[in-house]
Amino acid sequence: MGRRSKTLDSDYFKGMYATDSDPWQFATSAYERDKYAATLAALPRSRYTSALEVGCSIGVFTHQLCPRCDVLLGLDVVPSVLEQARTRCADCPNTSFKLSAVPGEWPEGKFDLILISEVAYYLDRPDLARLVARVGNALLPEADIVLVHWTGVTHYPLSGDEAAEGFIAGARGFACLSSDDLGHSAVFRSGGSGPSGVRG
Repeated sequence: MGRRSKTLDSDYFKGMYATDSDPWQFATSAYERDKYAATLAALPRSRYTSALEVGCSIGVFTHQLCPRCDVLLGLDVVPSVLEQARTRCADCPNTSFKLSAVPGEWPEGKFDLILISEVAYYLDRPDLARLVARVGNALLPEADIVLVHWTGVTHYPLSGDEAAEGFIAGARGFACLSSDDLGHSAVFRSGGSGPSGVRG
């Protein structure tokens, strides 16, 4: 399959979940387990006031992140996926979920943590720029932005590196890169400018 040229719409993801409730094996794969552990370890703070997880899927990482947040909002584009996430996070009263296709749709409010994990490469370059603008307008002072991406071959509009590098370049005016030690992720702090590249 060749690389898609346009942002993947909600129908793509609805199709993925139509025949498999966990098509990317978020709940079972060693890769996902290790990624979640590494992402939690990379967070610069032990606790956040208001966090946003873009692309929460069935809520596996959401459930692990919620103890470190006063309030946590998860977004996804598939209603059945959000029902799974709500069930999984039933013991997390500080967590809520919203049907939202970014960057066209975006929640109200400001956040001191925005997590974008394996989502940015589903967007084409114009929509990636719109996502950067959405994030830039939704940050509390000294907020952290965590970008996680797959570095292997994809058929999505962007590779993981292209998505990460495009996001970093676009965010240069409001955030500085503080860490890319994991190789597949980058951590930003809002309020400054800094390096514009991360390699996977």
